[in-house]
Amino acid sequence: MEVLIIIYILAFLIFALAGFAIMQIKLAGMNVKDFKDFIQANQILDDLYEVTKKYDKMNGQEKIVFLMEAEKVFSAFEKVPNMLWEDEYQKYREILDVYRDIKIVRWNEK
Repeated sequence: MEVLIIIYILAFLIFALAGFAIMQIKLAGMNVKDFKDFIQANQILDDLYEVTKKYDKMNGQEKIVFLMEAEKVFSAFEKVPNMLWEDEYQKYREILDVYRDIKIVRWNEK
């Protein structure tokens, strides 16, 4: 009986914490889906940041993939308040610079 009560209390705490997190996301003016996309984009941001260091060695196909992934990151980051990702701004900026460089080169080739 005591184990069952402990399980119920723990389940209640888990649901209460999840509800509190959702409430905080809503109070920040975001949708939960946008926040989830931001979390995923943050992981992609780290990967793209590593790729920016190898920008000169990328072939055409890799540059296209980079552009598509960067656009996903930019889209997700636009939907959340800046204060959430100000720590990642330097990475974001470097990815944006490489994105612009690739776009300019592709535009000049046309």
